[in-house]
Amino acid sequence: MLLIAGSASAEPKIMAKTVEYSADGVVMKGYLAYDKAVKGKRPGVLVVHEWWGHNEYARKRAIMLAEMGYTALAVDMYGDGKQADHPADAGKFSSELMKNFDVASKRFVAAMNFLKKQRTVDTKNIAAIGYCFGGGIVLNMARQGVDLKGVASFHGSLAAVQPAVPGSVRAKILVLHGADDKFTTAEQIEAFKKEMKDAGADMKFIAYPGAIHSFTNPDADMYAKKFKLPLGYNADADKKSWDELKNFLEMIFKK
Repeated sequence: MLLIAGSASAEPKIMAKTVEYSADGVVMKGYLAYDKAVKGKRPGVLVVHEWWGHNEYARKRAIMLAEMGYTALAVDMYGDGKQADHPADAGKFSSELMKNFDVASKRFVAAMNFLKKQRTVDTKNIAAIGYCFGGGIVLNMARQGVDLKGVASFHGSLAAVQPAVPGSVRAKILVLHGADDKFTTAEQIEAFKKEMKDAGADMKFIAYPGAIHSFTNPDADMYAKKFKLPLGYNADADKKSWDELKNFLEMIFKK
């Protein structure tokens, strides 16, 4: 639990609301959450959604971060709050953005700048977390040297839009991976670890035995059944990975 002066004994009063900001003329629909009982400025955390788009799951995580004492923004990477109902559309939306990563970068930075403008946010302490597609986004933003204290990827893509080079990674990195994830090969994991080591990145990689893709999302089992995808919720890995995130955020934001 993040302890901020004046907040230790106060009951949480979570303020959560839909917000709009723009990137290159496109309206982005995010979700801002913070605890009104916390006094003063506190670190900000961006939450980047899965390939389904900005949905209730991303918002839930933003609220959980607010309950920990942070100001969180569940971002919109697709624009206008667009969501996918089918894997074919989700794949199309996410791949288009990864192929045009300058657009993705501008949208991420627009969200970060919006978060920094909030009166509850300490602009010098910003981090980002992402799930699946969102994990790939935050890892690639770290590769590009975006000014973040840290990034955490939950069952995210490890592929590089542009591989990190020595000195390019400023953020500390936490990767929380399902050891039995069918979307990521052992070769890709080793290549990622080598890339991070060669770049001199401060990176921690944790693989949870028995966990598969989307292991933190309780809706994963429904998606798996409906679309015959190798997804699955794992309550144990979900809890352990979130605890890792708590420790990671406390470490990177430590004065």
